[in-house]
Amino acid sequence: MAKALLGYVGGSDPRVLAEMRRLQQRVQDLESELVRMQAENDALSVAARHGDSLLDSIDVTKGEPALT
Repeated sequence: MAKALLGYVGGSDPRVLAEMRRLQQRVQDLESELVRMQAENDALSVAARHGDSLLDSIDVTKGEPALT
């Protein structure tokens, strides 16, 4: 049954195993990115609730030229 679910019969195909490892690594990378983004979002939400503004940290006295 397990062999049928994996789509092959017989020995392990190295290409399938390599692809599976690559996909597992990609899933781990995406999960890590999700955790990082959730933490960043939580920090921004807390800052917004306390009245802190991200714009307060920008020095508006120094102008930058506009791109045309």
